[in-house]
Amino acid sequence: MFKRLFSYFRPHMRLFVLDLVCAFLVGLTDEFMPLIVRNIINEYVPKQSWALMVKWSIALAVIYVIKFCLNMIITYWGHVFGIRVQADMRRDIFRHIEKLPISFFDDNKTGALMSRITNDLQEVSEMSHHGPENLFISVVMLGVSAYMLGHINGRLTLIVYSCLPIALLFVILIRKGQMEAFTRNRREIAGINGETETSIAGVRVTRAFDGAEQEYLKFDRANARYVGARKIAYMYLALFHSGMTFFTDIMYVVVVLVGGKMFFHGEISSGDFVAYLLYISMFLTPLKRLVDTYEQIVEGMSGVKRFEEIMNLPLEQDEEGAVDAGILKGDIVFDHVSFHYRNHDTDGPMVIRDMNLHIAEQETLGLVGPSGGGKTTLCNLIPRFYEIDSGEIRIDGIDIRHMTRESLRRNIGIVAQDIFLFHGTIRENISYGNPDADDAMIIDAAKKAGIHDDIMAMKDGYDTNVGERGVHLSGGQRQRISIARIFLKNPRILILDEATSALDNATEMLIQQSLDELSKGRTVIVVAHRLSTLRNADRIAVITGEGIAEEGTKEELLEKDGIYSQLYKYQFENA
Repeated sequence: MFKRLFSYFRPHMRLFVLDLVCAFLVGLTDEFMPLIVRNIINEYVPKQSWALMVKWSIALAVIYVIKFCLNMIITYWGHVFGIRVQADMRRDIFRHIEKLPISFFDDNKTGALMSRITNDLQEVSEMSHHGPENLFISVVMLGVSAYMLGHINGRLTLIVYSCLPIALLFVILIRKGQMEAFTRNRREIAGINGETETSIAGVRVTRAFDGAEQEYLKFDRANARYVGARKIAYMYLALFHSGMTFFTDIMYVVVVLVGGKMFFHGEISSGDFVAYLLYISMFLTPLKRLVDTYEQIVEGMSGVKRFEEIMNLPLEQDEEGAVDAGILKGDIVFDHVSFHYRNHDTDGPMVIRDMNLHIAEQETLGLVGPSGGGKTTLCNLIPRFYEIDSGEIRIDGIDIRHMTRESLRRNIGIVAQDIFLFHGTIRENISYGNPDADDAMIIDAAKKAGIHDDIMAMKDGYDTNVGERGVHLSGGQRQRISIARIFLKNPRILILDEATSALDNATEMLIQQSLDELSKGRTVIVVAHRLSTLRNADRIAVITGEGIAEEGTKEELLEKDGIYSQLYKYQFENA
């Protein structure tokens, strides 16, 4: 854990060293004052050396001016160092999350992941700056103060130091519990973020079903868990702060009692006794600084621990020897394919069992059947969103596991029922299919998708902001923008997963024309509940929980008078 954290320090080592050097010098400047006071009391006052008092007072003022400049550097550049470390860690965890298997996102809420990227790393940033800096200042001050204390009176120093093992044992005893408490606290914050993100994303459903009270209840439960976790963390924090404060106060008592007795017996001068009290104050100051920093360190390390949890998750990896698929023709074969989902490392039921299916190049295959039969799952297996349990999926005779994922997915376009548009302009969303496309290519794709006229009727045209998830557009407009995106990508394999099921009949007819244009010259897989969308299908497969129940042309399936025939009669003859 520390090794990875320190690896983020390396690119910014100059700032880190600057921060520590300035911290070291600040620690040294504080050590001059007791020496000067000691000399004033022991020598300058008895001898009435006013000139020397003025001279050393000016020297002390100069030291404090230098200390001011050093603190400015520490405060500004130290925070810059921390934010740069945070930015690098946030960049890496975001890139890592983007490359994790799709199954990871099935098991983790978006809000919880956002918490790891934002809240956790904010604490890591503060710890990266203040942690090493305060530790370093404290070590310097402890070291110099310890030397000066021993130099003034070694016997008194040994008595004072005998208290330190008690404080160390106290810290060791509560450290593990405190770390666990702060880690749990992080999890509960992530839980609140997850509940909030889900609730806000579904606010229209909440309003439609008058479900505000249910959302209040779920949020309050998550909030109560957070309060409970935070209370435990604060209990440990209170114990630590109170215990360490008590320990430093007792050290003062020991110094006053023992030092006072030594002063009465003439074993220590008044100047040395005052200097000793000042140095013991400086000795205890870094201990108090460490107490104040401890919460920050524990919070930061719990953030690092959660950062590590994500960064240690295995990424999607191409098999050794995988090659670029180039431009595929689109001949797809499922050869004895079996698959089941895994949720939180537990096995779910088998969704696809020993399936054999052939989709010829430029063929349009329709998939119909009851919900849960595996139609969408079958489509998700082709671009390797999930890994099959057994068998092979081949495209153009090549096992897709022998292709790089990037080159495989480059050949596949997906238009789904749940259209996702990114917050940004229409131009940006269409060009997602080809980031190198120029305006002419984007406009051509929009015309093919039948959305160009709608875009030009908008005030800002292609620079119109679509809003979060495309909320500023109608369902049909969102769908056609997604189709334009596929036109621009120009893949050889097209998957249409309930692409028009959420649209009204009139809009569906318009979208279907765009889809028909998009399907030309491609291998197309159409998942449909509305059989009207399969009018151009060359072949239809009926998928159930038992596998492929029926397969053939529309006419052949109607003659069989099976599942497809029943669906057809229900949708058309009873319409």
